[in-house]
Amino acid sequence: MDQHGIVFKVIGDSHPGSHYLGYVKYHPDAKGDRQLFSRTYRQNSVVSKSFGILADRPECYVYSDTLGCVITGLPRDDIAVHYSCRVALKAIHEEPGQVAENRVGKDLLSIIERVVAMDAQDLIGVTGSFLLGCFNDRSDIDLVCYGPDGYAAAQELFDDLGLINPYEGNSLTQLYLRRAKYMEGSSFDALIKQERRKLQGLTVNATAHINCEPLRADHDKTFASVSSKEIGEMSLLATITDHSEGLTTPAVYGIEVQMILSSTIDEPDSFAHRITQMRSYLGAYTGAFRAGDIVHLSGKLVHTQDGARNGFGIELTPWNVRGSYVANLAN
Repeated sequence: MDQHGIVFKVIGDSHPGSHYLGYVKYHPDAKGDRQLFSRTYRQNSVVSKSFGILADRPECYVYSDTLGCVITGLPRDDIAVHYSCRVALKAIHEEPGQVAENRVGKDLLSIIERVVAMDAQDLIGVTGSFLLGCFNDRSDIDLVCYGPDGYAAAQELFDDLGLINPYEGNSLTQLYLRRAKYMEGSSFDALIKQERRKLQGLTVNATAHINCEPLRADHDKTFASVSSKEIGEMSLLATITDHSEGLTTPAVYGIEVQMILSSTIDEPDSFAHRITQMRSYLGAYTGAFRAGDIVHLSGKLVHTQDGARNGFGIELTPWNVRGSYVANLAN
């Protein structure tokens, strides 16, 4: 939270010295439905809307060398409060009364008890409205996990049918409607196939949506030396060749281009064999694909450099204001 009372969700692990890269998640607005510090707040779930929310705050616009474009961020010297997902989980465990009366409170407390019993408090955290304490009766449960050990712990948690039920039967339509508005162009079967690979489900008591976004471990330096330059936009079909770095956000998938469908650059086919990666800062595509999948990609063509290595890739950045960048399983 900055000193103006705006709450940012930090994205990625590589930040310039001046800012933490992120977008506006909650902001003071009389039309909102959240209460925080005796003020009314509004939730924002569309990253690119941050540019408009911060229209009078040019200091929050910053160029990211890692992404190769202008994005929004929180100036480091403007930080008022840092909200830690790990600390939030431990605080709720120590003082359960603060969430017990909420619609999903019983489910959340049972899940946290299981995390503590697994001794995974440092591997799993609570994010979203329960992180800030601005939850209401429509709140879902949002978790994060850290690194390979956290991913394994979260898988064990989501496999416990006494706590979380998978989306099955009639609830699959509910899942499709939840995701389709962000993943336009995907068929029902294809979208459900990729969604079932992710850590999400329904709580056993309130049947509320619960998900867990896998983040990189604290010591992970995958993006520490990456820089990108935007070349244009491209839509294509590609085969996933490697998903080992695609199970955490930001996700990196190895790809082999099969066909370029459209492009804003001349002679796009000359790039086809040189495009070897798809990189996503959208948590929606973390863990969604596996080696061998055919995927329809629409994103930004970038030239990336990582130390002595360089090449081309398709980047899905949520700060795009011209339309949605998407990655969908092809039928």
